[in-house]
Amino acid sequence: MLAETICSAASAAGLGIAAVTAYRKRFLTATRIAAYALVPVGLVLTGVVKWLSDIAFKPSVWLGFGVLGLAWLLFMITRAIERRGGGSRKERKAAARAAQGEAVAPAASAPSLGAGSSADTARSRRKPDKQSSSAGAGEDFSDIEAILKKHGI
Repeated sequence: MLAETICSAASAAGLGIAAVTAYRKRFLTATRIAAYALVPVGLVLTGVVKWLSDIAFKPSVWLGFGVLGLAWLLFMITRAIERRGGGSRKERKAAARAAQGEAVAPAASAPSLGAGSSADTARSRRKPDKQSSSAGAGEDFSDIEAILKKHGI
């Protein structure tokens, strides 16, 4: 009975504020305030307020909310662990195998980060002339062409 009275008083106050706002020629705002003011009366008339007040004082209901909160917490913990750990053990093993295979390019005959041959070092010590610079550029383009052919371009 007390909850219904409080809701009715809140609605009456809200409608009064809406009337003052409409008097100031702010009709859109006044309509919005009136809509909010009618919500508590609607909740009383539908019985939601009585239902909520009955639920609020039962310990079994609060225990149920606690169990739901615990379930939600466990779901969030497992999601965080999945994102951080990378999934199941099988998925981690497959990712490790894939990472090992990517160390060297598949079509390369030697690792690309090697020290280089003695011919390469001798070429780099000489003064570059037009032919050697164009040959060096041709080698670069041949590598690029090989990569493009590999990808079908």
